This record gives sequence, C-alpha cells and structure tokens, in this order.
Amino acid sequence: MTVLDTVRRHPPVTRRNEAAPALFRLLTDSALSRAALSACGFPLALVDADAPGCPVTYVNSAFEGFFGYREGEARGRNVVDLLFRGDEAVAHRLFGEPSSRWRLPAWGKDGNALQVETTVGAVRSADGRVTHWVLGIVDRTEVETLRAELTALRSVAAAN
Repeated sequence: MTVLDTVRRHPPVTRRNEAAPALFRLLTDSALSRAALSACGFPLALVDADAPGCPVTYVNSAFEGFFGYREGEARGRNVVDLLFRGDEAVAHRLFGEPSSRWRLPAWGKDGNALQVETTVGAVRSADGRVTHWVLGIVDRTEVETLRAELTALRSVAAAN
C-alpha cells in the first residue's frame, strides 16, 4: 500500500474549530440563538437601542404571522411607527424602564387593532450599555373582548 492509498482511505480531518475555537464557538452560539428565537411560538422583535428611531433588526416567524409583516418589511423601521402608530408616549413607556410590561393597543399590517401585552427587556454590552431591546408580544385581543362583554353583561344584570 502506498502513501497515496493511505491518504485516500484516511483523509486528514480538518476541524473548523481547531483553527479559531473562539470564533467557531461564537458563530455556533449565534446560530443557536437565532434558531431559538425563530422557533419561539410568540411574536418577538429585536430593536437597535443605539440607532436613531429604534429600528427593528429582527422579527421571528410568529411576529410575521401575528402582525403580517415579513422580516424584510419590518427590518429598519421604527418599532413604534410599525406597531403603535408612532405614539411617542408608547415609546417612552416601552423604553423608559429596562424591564417592563405593558398592555397596549397595536396594529397589524392590515390595519386591524390588536390588544397586546408587550414585555421589554434590555440587552447590554460588556460595559453595561443598552445595545438592543427585546420585545416579546402576547395577544390579549380575545381576553380583552371577553372582558368587555362580561362588563356589559354585568351592567345589563345590574339594571334589571
């Protein structure tokens, strides 16, 4: 058996992570994080806290399904303009506290009003500066509709 035959049978194994283990781990962790966000069953959006207007940098497929905006349509747009009709008071409430939860009206791409609960969390850099906001959104439309119907029924019952 020649050396060439041995190489053909057992080619040298080159692992990507041997050349740059920190980079390989970073890329692997990044891919895993993006896959986890994509698989999440409720709408999520990442917003750039450093850029003017707090533009959306990522939305998952649940966001696309709920609001009707594909990632390409949402990316780069001000999240408050996109979902909350530019209401600056909403922007101050959402981003005024590093970790907050708000029940708000939001609007989908089709113009329909939606009742949502929006949870906001801060992503910080190594020096503690907020670099991104994570918005988790839960549909409360049905709950709020039922609550309004129950209130109306109570009013009718009290009047009788």
